[in-house]
Amino acid sequence: MRQVLRGLRHSLRTRLLVGTLVWVMVSVLVAGWVLSDLFRQHAARQLASELTVHMNQLVAGLSANEQGDATLTFEPTDPRLLQPLSGLYWQVDRLASARSSAASVLPSDIAVFHSRSLWDQTLHVPARLSIDPSSGLAAFDGGADMGDMLALIRVVAPPEGDARYRLIVAVDQAVLDRPLRQFRIMLAVSLGLLALGLAMAAVMQVVVGLRPLAMLRGRLRAVRDGAKTQIDGDFPSEVQPLVDSFNQVLQNNHQIVQRARTQAGNLAHALKTPLSVLANASAQESSEFGRLVAEQVGVARRHVDHHLARARAAAAVRTPGLRTEVSPVVHGLVRVLSKLYAERGLQISLDDIAPGVAFRGESQDLQEMLGNIMDNACKWASRNIRVMARLMPQGADTMLVLCVEDDGPGLPEARREAAFERGVRLDERVPGSGLGLSIVRDMATAYGGTVDAYASDLGGLGVRLVVPGVAG
Repeated sequence: MRQVLRGLRHSLRTRLLVGTLVWVMVSVLVAGWVLSDLFRQHAARQLASELTVHMNQLVAGLSANEQGDATLTFEPTDPRLLQPLSGLYWQVDRLASARSSAASVLPSDIAVFHSRSLWDQTLHVPARLSIDPSSGLAAFDGGADMGDMLALIRVVAPPEGDARYRLIVAVDQAVLDRPLRQFRIMLAVSLGLLALGLAMAAVMQVVVGLRPLAMLRGRLRAVRDGAKTQIDGDFPSEVQPLVDSFNQVLQNNHQIVQRARTQAGNLAHALKTPLSVLANASAQESSEFGRLVAEQVGVARRHVDHHLARARAAAAVRTPGLRTEVSPVVHGLVRVLSKLYAERGLQISLDDIAPGVAFRGESQDLQEMLGNIMDNACKWASRNIRVMARLMPQGADTMLVLCVEDDGPGLPEARREAAFERGVRLDERVPGSGLGLSIVRDMATAYGGTVDAYASDLGGLGVRLVVPGVAG
């Protein structure tokens, strides 16, 4: 029950289906009750009409002499009235006096005349009767042998004498209940099939009605994965304004990010120019002051590079539609690093990277993250470096896993985490600023990814970078 309520709050499909199915069920139940009652009333009126014909025949055939003795010159002709206990009966009772009620009958005057179908039974009508207002039929208990009865009762007074007679034409309740039961069974089957058809139509209506939203979700996924920069396609008039507004948001966001990148680049250029001047000036000074200036200029440059990389990564993360193929970036880095470390004769091997494996972000960011990791491996490797790339599902998302391994001295497990701290150099003999892997971690975190170190199968260190990816 709690899951149903949660679905009603959070799912349009559940709301529409539950609302429609409840309405169908209520409508079918009400229709079944109304139709059943209408059929019962119709059948009761039909039965009353049949009994009225027999009653009129009794009235026409009943007469009395001057002494008040009744005679029946004509009887109803229905064959069932001749068959014992057939379910259709008639009976004539004599009332005690002209002033007596229809139920005040002397015992000796019960069944003055009766149909052959009664055989040795008599109809004992109680003093209080329940009469159906729509049909005029009275219901009473005919006893163990007769069962429940429906009857048409009339009191007549022949012109001859002052005696009054009660005429009863009765029928077994089963005569009405049997067709009513059959009708209800057929009605239940018919309405059940109707409800099933309406439910299937409601499901189809909901599925077809919500299909544009599913298509919109697919278009949004394409934008998120970088396959598209805008939501395209034909949508219903109710959804199209939402699509147009979202496309406008994407366009505005792209413009804002572009301006932010331009400003960040301009700021970096504005800072690097005076820093270069200071660096050149300090290089001409051999004093302690010159060395101090050169050192601080280097620190300032590293800070500028570090924060510029973080700002660029943060901006790229917030920009949907970015997509970078992994294979060209990896091959480009291999060519650059092979030339850079040509004198060492390093062998950089690539595992087969499946076509279509892509990074959900900017090409420059992937080059910087993977380039720093591969450059670090080249610095420490003895000869061999291996680069691997694959996609990994993570919940509803797809992550790109990049691994770079070397056959260098490696790092003890206790010191691996320190390699990603900013400004930390684990070996001063190898040139570097100590910012490479730190920048990688900052950029990976900005993309919602991770980076960690592990023991490589080649004997050295392996670095694993996990960032948002996309296939196809």
